[in-house]
Amino acid sequence: MSGLQVADSFLVANGTVRGIELHRERFVRSCAAAGVDATGFWDEQVQRLPGFGRWFPRFELHTSGELAVQLRPAPPIGGRVRVVVHEGPDPRVSPRVKGPDLELLGKLKESAAHRADEILLLDQDGTVLEAAYSALAWWEDDTLCFTPSDRPLLPSVTAALLRQIATTQGVPVAEHPITPRDLEATTEAWLVNALHGIRPIHAWSDSAIDPLPNSHSTPWQHHLESLAQPL
Repeated sequence: MSGLQVADSFLVANGTVRGIELHRERFVRSCAAAGVDATGFWDEQVQRLPGFGRWFPRFELHTSGELAVQLRPAPPIGGRVRVVVHEGPDPRVSPRVKGPDLELLGKLKESAAHRADEILLLDQDGTVLEAAYSALAWWEDDTLCFTPSDRPLLPSVTAALLRQIATTQGVPVAEHPITPRDLEATTEAWLVNALHGIRPIHAWSDSAIDPLPNSHSTPWQHHLESLAQPL
């Protein structure tokens, strides 16, 4: 089978999924940009997903034009995460499309595995974009902050859901660039994705961050999990 052109994964827990329509929109849009209408395929295959257990299926469009689904058991859900910064420019060729760079990102993350759980990618100006397999969010006082959406980022479903929660809760949201040094100095920073939801950053390479007794992560993870809907 040929290489990945588009991919999308999400957690299925006993037949429920967070943000399934956002995942559908992202996958179908990326496939359409590649000249493939994946709407019917997506809708049909979603209905075939198991209604019990924990799964992490991956919908795929290959460079051959073939659509496929890998039904994979969900990996264990992580808690806190240790990060390291990638030295050098962002190596991705298609940062706004999930799929073409997955193998590269996997190798990048594996290269840092002895020092960290995730690796942060930098923009040309030295500010943080996102991690290999996660989007970035952080707190400044009572404001939930994100990397600017006009940067070369993968459109994150989980980040979009967190923005929705913030709107519902009346929490201010902001977008602006941030350097690794400034991010490390924030009161609380998260890596977020469809599998884990929210993982607070607790250490940078070899330096630990003191745990926060008033961390936002637990209540916000509950808010996020409450958005799961039956397939």
